[in-house]
Amino acid sequence: MARKLSAGIVLYRRRALALEVLLVHPGGPFWAHKDDGVWSIPKGEYQSGEDALEAARREFQEETGFPAQGHFIELPAVMQPSGKQVSAWALEGDLDPAQLRSNLFEMEWPARSGQRRQFPEVDRGAWFALEQARRKLVPGQVPLLDALAQALEQPPP
Repeated sequence: MARKLSAGIVLYRRRALALEVLLVHPGGPFWAHKDDGVWSIPKGEYQSGEDALEAARREFQEETGFPAQGHFIELPAVMQPSGKQVSAWALEGDLDPAQLRSNLFEMEWPARSGQRRQFPEVDRGAWFALEQARRKLVPGQVPLLDALAQALEQPPP
């Protein structure tokens, strides 16, 4: 079976001498009451042979409603515990998380009810300083914060 591939954007900004990253919280009923360890960079799956950066840009726009444009810094890919390989690019930028607009997905909810409902793929986004982002991120993506700090020559959190 082929390895699952995912690509995303680590959007960052500098505020009051601190480096902050934009993280998104997964939408849907399973994640509604979970916080630490479940946030993610805006990302999504792509197929082998597809351009990973283009996939990252597409997924960023689908999950946030904002285009990803500017100078991209490729970060080392990380392997999540699930076996999914995540390729990521750092991009300096700023956006208002209150204006975030995500695409929708459909699932049966409540489970085994026969009813289909739509939920946003991402229900909210927020800016976090690197130290706080370490707690919020899914563990498999935490190495991206170190790679970002190294790429920007910042001390690690």
